[in-house]
Amino acid sequence: MSTQRLRKPAAIALGLAATAVVALCAWAALAPLTLPSRDELFEIPNGTWARRMAGDKVEILPAEIHLTQGANDVLLLRNKDSVPQIFGPVLIMPGQSFRLPFETVSVNDFACTAHASGQMRVVVDAMPPAGWPRLKWRALRMFST
Repeated sequence: MSTQRLRKPAAIALGLAATAVVALCAWAALAPLTLPSRDELFEIPNGTWARRMAGDKVEILPAEIHLTQGANDVLLLRNKDSVPQIFGPVLIMPGQSFRLPFETVSVNDFACTAHASGQMRVVVDAMPPAGWPRLKWRALRMFST
């Protein structure tokens, strides 16, 4: 069998793979966003308060949380610690969860006892428009979880 005959199937397979990748990227950039849940969950683990009181610089939640309006725009805090935690004006008892929906693009600063600094910022970003911004947003979400 000649090398010419062997190269042709390989070229066809490569062309089909490239077409599939382009089609997948086009779908990710243009398809509407549908998510099974709009909650973005953050948990305060058991022992957080005790570790902090022992002098451990525990950082269990990020200082800044980014949500996306219309996609993951409900902050869900779950307190698995043995002591109450304060988030903004809300006292979250041990074993309780607190859901805070965000309806507008905004930057929100809250008092938070789960942070060593006592503060947490929640940034609600706009839904990315179709095209490259949405493709980038989907890729970042896929590789960050």
